[in-house]
Amino acid sequence: MNMSNIKIMTDSASDISYEDEERYSISVIPFPITLGGKTYTSRVDFDNEQFYDLLAQSSDMPMTSQITPFQFMEIYLEQARAGVSDLILVLINSKGSATYDCSLQAIAMFKDEHPEFSDFGIHSFDGMGYNAIYGSVVVQSARMREAGASVEEICAYIRGILPRREIYFGIYDLKYAARSGRIPTAAAFLGNKLNLKPVMKIFDREISTAFKCRGEKNLVKKIMELSLEDMEPGSPYELIYGSDRECLEELRSLMTEALGYGPAAEYQIGAAVAANAGPRVVGAAFTRR
Repeated sequence: MNMSNIKIMTDSASDISYEDEERYSISVIPFPITLGGKTYTSRVDFDNEQFYDLLAQSSDMPMTSQITPFQFMEIYLEQARAGVSDLILVLINSKGSATYDCSLQAIAMFKDEHPEFSDFGIHSFDGMGYNAIYGSVVVQSARMREAGASVEEICAYIRGILPRREIYFGIYDLKYAARSGRIPTAAAFLGNKLNLKPVMKIFDREISTAFKCRGEKNLVKKIMELSLEDMEPGSPYELIYGSDRECLEELRSLMTEALGYGPAAEYQIGAAVAANAGPRVVGAAFTRR
């Protein structure tokens, strides 16, 4: 099969870099974000830094919207008409957004309404998390496609790796998480009073509090320790960051020293993730042992 007939697609919560998007011809479906009574298209109307500025200036809670079955129908039709033989989608955590379910509804509708494209394959995967949890899987899939892998090989890789992907990340300012409901308001208030900073874990679609650090000083070290306990020895890892590059450099230095090798990539959180966690975060994503 000609590799150019396989199309790799994701959404903007994967936070893949603009460089990877362009280099590997990955299509990114942007999430709409409403802030201060105005609706923006993420990655189109602003870059990450501009979104952090908007967030700082607004007292409103940003709201993200799912990608609808109708939008997916239009995407499928466009790709089928463009001569794509197989479309592979890896999408935002199904527990945090209805987007993945909408993609499945649209597959059934598309098959019904467009029997003329019966040979067009649509393969949609639940990314089971956010940011680099599935962003790095998307990029690796695109690399495989470039190397001439078949659709079966790429899908088998995605199916095997996603359930093992994990992130530990620290949140520096709890007000965004409190307002979005990811962390209860009382806990966030108490945390700020006692200067507690949580290390959050994302694994198997669930977000949980893995540890609470007193103050910022130990946060990065704890992320490194927890990540090293869980990750597949010798495997690549990615670093996650937002508006603060100092904590990114601190984590890079600790992880590189402990493992003897640096991160495979860095993922800056975009609007879809920053809307819930705030712009100041740091973390590591990896494949579990």
